[in-house]
Amino acid sequence: MTPKARGPLCPQCDKPCTGNFCQHCGATLGGRFCNECGGKVAAGAAFCNQCGQKVAGGGTGGSGHRAAAVAVVGGQNLPWWIAGASMFVLIFIVGLQMVRPAGPAAPEGNPAAGAVGGGAGAAAIDLTQMTPIEAAGRLFNRVMQSASSGDSTEAQAFLPMAIAAYQRARPLDLDGLFHLSLLNRTAMNLEAALANALEIIEQDPNHLLGLAAAAEAAVELGSMDEAEKHYRRVMEIYDGERGRSLDEYGQHVPTIDAVKSDAEAFLASR
Repeated sequence: MTPKARGPLCPQCDKPCTGNFCQHCGATLGGRFCNECGGKVAAGAAFCNQCGQKVAGGGTGGSGHRAAAVAVVGGQNLPWWIAGASMFVLIFIVGLQMVRPAGPAAPEGNPAAGAVGGGAGAAAIDLTQMTPIEAAGRLFNRVMQSASSGDSTEAQAFLPMAIAAYQRARPLDLDGLFHLSLLNRTAMNLEAALANALEIIEQDPNHLLGLAAAAEAAVELGSMDEAEKHYRRVMEIYDGERGRSLDEYGQHVPTIDAVKSDAEAFLASR
């Protein structure tokens, strides 16, 4: 009679095996996980050495691994993990579209297609045919239009693409820095939003858009002294600065018009 083989058994074919892979069927050894607690289970073990749960001899591939992953990642962190993984996939797909040759235009509203529509019924625009700053501006408009119309799902879908597009388009002019600051503030990247605004002020200390963006980001960060500094500067230079003929002032009239009243209201509360 042949002596009984010793050593661990393959969880897939139940034959004696050693090493990292079964020499009979090629199954991975040492990759089993307990479906109860998510702990790693040795090859051939009948019970989990962490919680004592009985483990199956086979079927430790996809379904067991997924169950273990849910056990480990689960609870309140699972939605965030799923959101992060989905966002990574979205950014990867868009990045791939940005470097591959242009194909047929994708339907409007599909952020993973590398195309951005101009509104309801408008033809999709292929971002790959634009310069980096043109693509960034197009994405900025899409995010702001979606946010202003209350479509938070679409705004959130396009936000990371727009931020990444502006980063790729650096060095940015002052208007581009203002757009990037506004996008980061919309995404609640408040420290980045403040840093972008300070880049504007460093180049032009009296720039009303930079001062407005810096003050608002500082308020949302809870840095009231920082916000007060920028709003006081607004009050000192507003009347003279408002008359400057800057393209970005003409493109952001509501912000320019509101920053003085915002400054007055903030300073009155201090």
